[in-house]
Amino acid sequence: MPVVVVIGGQWGDEGKGRVVDFHSRYCSVIARYSAGNNAGHTIMNDQGKFALHLVPAGIFRGDKAAIIGHGCVIDPAKLLEEIAMLTERGVSVARLMVSQGAHIIMPWHPIIDRADETLRGGAAIGTTGTGTGPAFHDKVSRIGIRVADLLDREVFAQKLRAALEYKNRVLTSLYGLPALEFDAIYREYLEYGQRLRPFVADTMAYVQEADERGEMILLEGAQGALLDLDTGTYPFVTSSVPASVAAGGAIGIGLGPTAIQRVVGVYKSYQTRVGNGPMPTEMFGAEADEIREGGGGVAGTAEYGATTGRARRIGWFDGVLARYTARLNGVTSVALTRLDTLSHAERIKICVAYEVDGNRVMALPATLAAMERAQPVYEDLPGWQADVTHARSLGDLPIEARQYVRRIEQIIGAPIDMISVGPERDQAIVTRDIFGASLT
Repeated sequence: MPVVVVIGGQWGDEGKGRVVDFHSRYCSVIARYSAGNNAGHTIMNDQGKFALHLVPAGIFRGDKAAIIGHGCVIDPAKLLEEIAMLTERGVSVARLMVSQGAHIIMPWHPIIDRADETLRGGAAIGTTGTGTGPAFHDKVSRIGIRVADLLDREVFAQKLRAALEYKNRVLTSLYGLPALEFDAIYREYLEYGQRLRPFVADTMAYVQEADERGEMILLEGAQGALLDLDTGTYPFVTSSVPASVAAGGAIGIGLGPTAIQRVVGVYKSYQTRVGNGPMPTEMFGAEADEIREGGGGVAGTAEYGATTGRARRIGWFDGVLARYTARLNGVTSVALTRLDTLSHAERIKICVAYEVDGNRVMALPATLAAMERAQPVYEDLPGWQADVTHARSLGDLPIEARQYVRRIEQIIGAPIDMISVGPERDQAIVTRDIFGASLT
């Protein structure tokens, strides 16, 4: 059976969680392979509305293994809070597994994250301040602390002393901040280790063995491809290693690249972004506010970050970037979300090219300066101005909505097999399953 990767095709917040939740019914293993609690998924199902930041969205299928892979960084306090929240609400975490090789967000990471943003001033990236980036910095610098280290008192003490000596110099000398105390951190994180111990496992071996048995595995990406460190809108990108693209899925969970046979790209019917950086199709004022507050969709689907609560920037669908990320990820199937949100609009725009310094381009500009000068070239399509939340087949959609969907499909160059028309599990039009088999 193939391994399927679900990725975000834009700047994150595309609705990957509900797509993972829907497709997880077919799988035995659902695994998160990158990022930290700087990313968030909002899930609505028959148990209620949930905001997840570390636990894979497949946790709601109690018979599936839900894995946090070694490509993730983990804030143990936040993970334990999330586990407690799920348990209190009747969601089983019995099959949750945490990689022993995942790196830990330590107390100095959020401090440095926020202090760095202050030092950057007007050039700030707009990070979530969770410490995720600095934790990945330490991973790459080979001074990181991993989950397995918390389970060994002597090893943890040794690694903590070495790291803290260096980090305290950074905090006091560079940022003018007070030093952190060894004893308090040592006791606190040892306790976290003991509380997490029942969930810690060799997840790489587990996934590899499941793959060898022919089990269906779903790899859940975080954030969006345009935030990828290597191929995104640098420098306004994430620090996650492995990548925020499909190719990073195999690395972050411990599989060979040939295991991945399907890539589901999730795209909003418009575009959003949290944080700073270029966004050529961004709209402002009442037009943006109407979409941000839910447009013509279901109440309670406003565009505010699941992790930070920040208002998301709003833009028209950017076909240049969508085609770019589809090619980059080898997308074989598209899930188009939030179609219902556009139901209020009389006219809807799709960006099909950029004008940069008088030249028409259909690719991501090579530099940040060129990206900031890019002016969108739009196609103008009629809106449908009708409620689509009850549609369960393409034929249920107004003809204008079908035309909009088909135009996006043409631009992306991959079939749109799932269309979200609301936040609930059943508010979707699905024409093919993740293996490409027709359901119509």
